[in-house]
Amino acid sequence: MFKRTEGSKQYDLEERTLQFAKDIRAFVKALPRTIANEQDIRQLVRASGSVGANYIEANESLSKKDFVMRIKISRKEAKESRYWLRLLNTGENDSVDKTRDALIQEATELMNIFGAIVRKSE
Repeated sequence: MFKRTEGSKQYDLEERTLQFAKDIRAFVKALPRTIANEQDIRQLVRASGSVGANYIEANESLSKKDFVMRIKISRKEAKESRYWLRLLNTGENDSVDKTRDALIQEATELMNIFGAIVRKSE
């Protein structure tokens, strides 16, 4: 999980968002299969994939206004991912809880990065 090189000056945000979505997909395989979790997992998988998809769209935008809108959507989807992560039932498994905490931290960091991009772009 989280293959980013710490200390490197440049980190590809497109790759980071892709890794986040992949990590979410690996994480949900360890969750208990309850009716509520099944629905929440679907929402989480969609939101986590949308973070990177909208970032890619932002980089291909035709205007500054479109760029800022897509970055805001990426931030919103990261925030939504964090919400779904917090809502999931982990079965009180310490290992799964630690993974969830790491994913919540990554979602929070992505929200902060996108927020900074928005502030600098407006």
